[in-house]
Amino acid sequence: MDLRALRYFIETVRHNSFTQAAATLCVTQSTVSKMIRQLEDEVGQPLLIRAGRQVQLTDVGRVIFARGQEALELMQQMQREVADLNGLTRGNLSVGMPPMVNLFFSPVVKAYCERYPGIRLNLLESGGQRIEQQVASGELEVGITLLPADPALGLATRSFGRFPILVAGPAGAPWARRMTVALADLRNTPLVLPTDEFSLTRQVRAAFHGAGVDAQIVAQSSQWDFLVAMAGAGLGTTLLPAPLLARLAPNANVQIRPLAEPGLEWHVALIWKAGHYLSHAARAWLALCAEILEAVP
Repeated sequence: MDLRALRYFIETVRHNSFTQAAATLCVTQSTVSKMIRQLEDEVGQPLLIRAGRQVQLTDVGRVIFARGQEALELMQQMQREVADLNGLTRGNLSVGMPPMVNLFFSPVVKAYCERYPGIRLNLLESGGQRIEQQVASGELEVGITLLPADPALGLATRSFGRFPILVAGPAGAPWARRMTVALADLRNTPLVLPTDEFSLTRQVRAAFHGAGVDAQIVAQSSQWDFLVAMAGAGLGTTLLPAPLLARLAPNANVQIRPLAEPGLEWHVALIWKAGHYLSHAARAWLALCAEILEAVP
């Protein structure tokens, strides 16, 4: 069975779209369709039911999808193990990194590239929840997220920083008259938050739910500085970690207050799949992070 055709089929099912699969694979949609038809010819049965722009798996398609993921993961593991024989003189390492935490990793990236020039380091930016899923599925060896991670994914973690989450918003907001802000003070307050793929948003939503407050989200963005700009323009209030807000220039239109709730913090951690093989390149990345980031409070 053609492994490339198998990969095209799996990406199409994951994205539930020929178009998005083609974009992920950097090929044309017609190429994806052709490879899947080739796979169906090899199997001798249809694997997908085309329903407009979406696809559905046949019974045979479900088997091929499940076993195909295992086959591709085994192939990737074989490639990693073979690359290890070269003693980190060549190879690839992809690291999933949320945009909000990349400010910590510039010295790590610099040191890694200098120490292991033969390793191609790929930094893939995405939200923490998506990175957790990619690490759990074997698409990525290592990544970064916020703790607590999804307990169902079986991830190993290594914490390297805990930071308070602060409230930031327009100077005229009612909560701005307080020294500290409780989540109950934000009842009926318009909120601007990171998009739902970010672990920070998962944590904030859970905190509001635990406090019995309905979060009134009016806008979301993957760019934290844009969230602060929207807050300063009066669109709503945001909740962001202290290290990010500390990078802002003083702005009279934005008020910042600490949260009164204990336990709501930006707890950043490295993640990998517990009990699974890690390449030497991935282990070197984890070791270098511990070496450089161990002084982070």
